[in-house]
Amino acid sequence: MAGSSTETDWVSRFADDVIAESERRAPGKPVVVASGLSPSGPIHLGNLREVMTPHLVADEIRRRGIAVRHLISWDDYDRYRKVPNGVEGVDDSWAEHIGKPLTSVPAPAGSPYPNWAEHFKAQMSAALDELGVEYDPISQTAQYTAGTYREQILHAMRHRADIDAILAQYRTKKAPAKQSQKPVDDAELAAEEGSGAAEEDDGSGSAAGYFPYKPYCGECGKDLTTVTSYDDETTELTYTCACGHGETVLLSEFNRGKLVWKVDWPMRWAYEGVVFEPSGVDHSSPGSSFQVGGQIVGPIFGGKQPIGPMYAFVGISGMAKMSSSKGGVPVPADALRIMEPQILRWLYARRRPNQSFKIAFDQEIQRLYDEWDALTRKVGEGIALPADVAAYARAAGTAAGELPRTPRPLPYRTLASVADITAGAEQQTLRILSELEPDRPLAALDEVRPRLDRAEAWISSQVPAEQRTVVRAEPDAERLVALDDGERGALKLLVDGLGSHWSLDGLTTLVYAVPKVQAGLDPDAKPTPELKVAQRSFFALLYELLVGRDTGPRLPTLLLAVGQDRVRTLLGAGG
Repeated sequence: MAGSSTETDWVSRFADDVIAESERRAPGKPVVVASGLSPSGPIHLGNLREVMTPHLVADEIRRRGIAVRHLISWDDYDRYRKVPNGVEGVDDSWAEHIGKPLTSVPAPAGSPYPNWAEHFKAQMSAALDELGVEYDPISQTAQYTAGTYREQILHAMRHRADIDAILAQYRTKKAPAKQSQKPVDDAELAAEEGSGAAEEDDGSGSAAGYFPYKPYCGECGKDLTTVTSYDDETTELTYTCACGHGETVLLSEFNRGKLVWKVDWPMRWAYEGVVFEPSGVDHSSPGSSFQVGGQIVGPIFGGKQPIGPMYAFVGISGMAKMSSSKGGVPVPADALRIMEPQILRWLYARRRPNQSFKIAFDQEIQRLYDEWDALTRKVGEGIALPADVAAYARAAGTAAGELPRTPRPLPYRTLASVADITAGAEQQTLRILSELEPDRPLAALDEVRPRLDRAEAWISSQVPAEQRTVVRAEPDAERLVALDDGERGALKLLVDGLGSHWSLDGLTTLVYAVPKVQAGLDPDAKPTPELKVAQRSFFALLYELLVGRDTGPRLPTLLLAVGQDRVRTLLGAGG
């Protein structure tokens, strides 16, 4: 996969462009790609695209043997803007912290972390580790409070009139419409504030003129401050705060404040030498941070705007409301509870950044896994298309090696059905799975983990209780008495064939063959429309007698799960 790009592989194309651009800008130096994440609340699956897009490109560059750094800038010195809904351990009292840096806001009640930002960073960091994302984290709180950007801040203040003139060109333009962030089924999760606060003020509004720097108040700790004067020679800065406090400080020594976002972002592009950084839809319109930053980075900071695509929405289908916790939007940890890291990586790798896609929390996850397993087989047989091979390789591992995988990846839908029926009982699960392929029995559940764990988590968190499968404790005597001759004959054919067909493939053949044999056809006969009707009726009868509904898990899996003796009993054929 290393080397020249293919026509259909977006990652290779971007890698080609980024390597060439990096050589033009900084010959011989490591390529720098970047992501920005604001830990202002749960960092959701839309925000993950902010990381996965540059990660995949950086990883391709790394595979080619070229030094590359993926910076993840934690915008934890941003102001706390609002109290997010639905976060466990958080109530309206957190509103008193609005205006403070995220690292100065208390963590949700019961959290082991020292502050708000660290609480939400930890959740995302754990997911990124599981996904195999290699990166260099940068805390903006640490950078600003250590005085790292002091020269850049003083430089921006000296050139505040030039910055103001650039920003003035955009202030009259209508702000882009805010995208809806509905945390419900089929929600679209834009990477909202993916690289800082897009709608933060730009430093204008002071009667004393324009200042691109915002102090945090020494008394209340908030950014409800207004710079009232600044002296370029002495760096003496005076501010007042809405709380009534005011002070005069030397900006050459003062570290409790930051550049306003539309200046901060381009400053960092120049400071870090970022060559590639994608931006979300909120940053793509005239007057948005990415566009304005491109006008500021060169004239003011002597740098260049990164190249990088605008990335589209990530949608969510069918997430059970009971599990869309921690802020009402699904986060990467939620997805990783029900799918292996390879599958989540694949979703981001196989679509170009400007293509939206959905992450399935509903029954679609079974089809997604079927697609993945089919692709795995094609790759193994050497018959997959080049772009599919590339996406598969990027999902299955990184330049550092393959991600841990399930040794024996049984179909997800089968594992989910078994988990549904057994409710996680390990001995019963092992018995059923061992009987799927009698000539190659399963020795231990570890062979099918972690996929089994993900399927069990999906059943327990995403399938409502009323849709769970409960096998009858006793035969339905009333229904058995009411059987007609055809139904009784069909059940006898099935029961008589259980012993010789007791495997997943065997039972699949058997349940489809019974209506054929009853119709006087060969068991291998191709189904006619009439035969399909008869098969559906037979299947509905079996479900009714086994689980009291007319649908359920795939019948072969269900029969294996129930066990031969109990199937015979429930179908009225004795013990």
